[in-house]
Amino acid sequence: MAWSVRAVGLTLALLMSTNPALAASAGALAAMPIEQAATELSPNQFVWKDDTASGAASEPVSIVISLLAQRAFVYRGSTMIAATTISSGKNGKDTPLGTYPILQKNAVHKSNLYNDASMPFMQRLTWDGIAIHAGRNPGFPDSHGCIRVPLGFAKRLFGVTTLGTTVTVTDDFEGGAMPEPPVADQETAIANLRQSVSLDP
Repeated sequence: MAWSVRAVGLTLALLMSTNPALAASAGALAAMPIEQAATELSPNQFVWKDDTASGAASEPVSIVISLLAQRAFVYRGSTMIAATTISSGKNGKDTPLGTYPILQKNAVHKSNLYNDASMPFMQRLTWDGIAIHAGRNPGFPDSHGCIRVPLGFAKRLFGVTTLGTTVTVTDDFEGGAMPEPPVADQETAIANLRQSVSLDP
């Protein structure tokens, strides 16, 4: 039997909600290596271990969104520095796969499409409405296509990214070492080029 990404995410969320013993405490998560902690997160939990004192702060930040695991992973260079649970697009409002530059950042943003809904710490990925922002995070796909993350994570992420920071949305990554950049098909490559050009003043 084939399982969809959404079915896997919903199953994980149901397991967590019916068995609180599976959820790790914030203290326990902080004591784990970040790659392990990323797999133990419950809805609305995140880990952040950015060792800026080591001089690594000069390395570029990139983000990988795993629709399969319903996680976001943040890397500085090739080192994972943060991870969180997410809520991506529900059926019919799927979050599009691809690699995107952050096009716009707005700490206090209201949706242009959905009744002025609040989208704190919004980081736009596409001009047609896909963004990373703080929002309801039940642990399974439930958004209109955006990538919702916990408020505390959204605020910290907003502080380490810049326009042009790369965000890869994939359905075949579960965490760990940063994946190789995907080879974009021609249509995606053209769309990404147009978006990148739009960042130039």
